Amino acid sequence: MACTNCSTSAKDGTPRGCKNNGACGTDSCNKLTVFDWLGNMNLPNGETPFDCVEVRFKNGRKEFYRNTEKLTLSIGDIVATEASPGHDVGIVTLTGELVKIQMKKKGVNHTSSEIAKIYRKASQKDIDIWSAARDKEEPMKVRARELAIALNLEMKLSDIEFQGDGSKAIFYYTANDRVDFRQLIKDFAKEFSTRIEMKQVGFRQEASRLGGIGSCGRELCCSTWLTDFRSVNTSAARYQQLSLNPQKLAGQCGKLKCCLNYELDTYLDALKDFPDFETKLYTEKGDAICQKQDIFKGLMWFAYTDNFANWHVLKIDQVKEIIASNKEKKRVSSLEDYAIEITTEPVADFNNAMGQESLTRFDQPKKKKSKNRNKKRPNPNNNGNNNGNNNSNNKASGERKINKNENKK
Repeated sequence: MACTNCSTSAKDGTPRGCKNNGACGTDSCNKLTVFDWLGNMNLPNGETPFDCVEVRFKNGRKEFYRNTEKLTLSIGDIVATEASPGHDVGIVTLTGELVKIQMKKKGVNHTSSEIAKIYRKASQKDIDIWSAARDKEEPMKVRARELAIALNLEMKLSDIEFQGDGSKAIFYYTANDRVDFRQLIKDFAKEFSTRIEMKQVGFRQEASRLGGIGSCGRELCCSTWLTDFRSVNTSAARYQQLSLNPQKLAGQCGKLKCCLNYELDTYLDALKDFPDFETKLYTEKGDAICQKQDIFKGLMWFAYTDNFANWHVLKIDQVKEIIASNKEKKRVSSLEDYAIEITTEPVADFNNAMGQESLTRFDQPKKKKSKNRNKKRPNPNNNGNNNGNNNSNNKASGERKINKNENKK
């Protein structure tokens, strides 16, 4: 479903790339694309195609429009749609009967008269105006942030979206509290000379619009395929026995990760067979409290209230057996009679079997060689002899110099 600019070249097969990072002309670089699995099927005789289509705008924003002009539309066509005021330009992402299913899923009545309509297929002039308006968004966003900082407003401008005809600009922002931006709108209108609309979005919606890479190494789910944002509680992490570390559980948006809900139902189904975590076991040796659960292996760890350092491992069936006897007001002798021993698996020891050198051999700096290492150290026993030889050599050299001077004369 990528655009033609991102396809491979015919010569060497390498991707050409549109270098627009998901904001190219067709805007279909892995941004909530849809596969029409009914596209190759023909309608029965006498049936008219569904008159509504799905149109996508910048950053995955999708709307439904009615095709009143009976235009022949297919996925990827650029159309001019009704807007207030003027018109907007978008890309058709879905046609046919699947649109009716999507409208039912979104809670939109397809028989309503309030559905906006499609004017025409976009002409070259419409596309040129639309592209010129998109080129102005980035420098305008920088200047808009400077104006917001000058007014000391506690808000963050995340993105700007121009209408297709360039008559209106929508400013998307996030804020924790209510923001009074009446003066800001006046400054924007004076600076940019266009109609201004402010729209507040949540932190999750901001992350989905901007995109990014998550801690898993893949693109964010909210910017690729996730269409609805469900509430995520810390209880989801507790059921999955995850450490309640906000730095690990928080996503790019600063909220709890949406993926915490993906496997929550599986954990809840597995916990149905487990006794309650707060269950107490009563023995003749003392009362025991649950300390840990292993959902995959079906094990529970218990410790006596007077000795929390010593844990005993029990299976679920054994725990249920002790609970059944406690309900009959009977105490078992001790947990040691039911505890099992967990055999530790041997740890793989990767020895240096091939005679390889250590990888840390470059970590330690090399020692500098001393400069006086090659010099011979004097022998303390031969100090007198050395001094005498030196004096005799000096006298001989002096006599030679005198002889030379006499010869010159």
